[in-house]
Amino acid sequence: MAKRLGIIWVLCFLMINQTLQAQEISISDKQYATPSFAIKSNLLYLATTSINLGGEFKVSPQYTLDLSINYNPWSFSNNKKFKHILIQPELRYWLSSPYSEHFFGFHTLYAHYNVGGVKLPFGIFPSLRNNRYQGNLYGAGLAYGYQWNLAKQWNLETSIGLGYVYMDYKRYSCQTCGDLIESSHSHYFGVTKAGISIIYLLK
Repeated sequence: MAKRLGIIWVLCFLMINQTLQAQEISISDKQYATPSFAIKSNLLYLATTSINLGGEFKVSPQYTLDLSINYNPWSFSNNKKFKHILIQPELRYWLSSPYSEHFFGFHTLYAHYNVGGVKLPFGIFPSLRNNRYQGNLYGAGLAYGYQWNLAKQWNLETSIGLGYVYMDYKRYSCQTCGDLIESSHSHYFGVTKAGISIIYLLK
């Protein structure tokens, strides 16, 4: 699966290269004025006590490359945990110009996780309430988002993504003990990202 993820990355950079070659050298004054870099934080992830930071780079007049890193090292009462480190790059196409209004994205993701004793919304993975899972996941998906300008250098972004995730895992019988039940893998189709992010634009 790691090889497949590598292939996706290569295709992603080929798309960027092709886009850059297809653009005319002359760029309008409006496009020159577009910020070339932004930093951001996802408020939804912060609500789950996950530390996160993202950066977004303009790579052409209508494309940006977004990269976010999320980290949760905490254990809670009754040894509940949502420990993980998640890396999620995304290539974005903007309908008008970068950091303004509608965009569509293609993202990949990798995470190492150690999760147990938690209840996820919408009935997702109900066995997490009485089991602990540890392993890795790999995935890819498509996203849609929108950005609003709040102030001179501040934006607000909402986004949602759907796609596929492959997970390998070890399942343990409870949150606190270490009795191994099985080593296996699973496939998931559904939401692969969601965000309400505050963004600071750098000129």
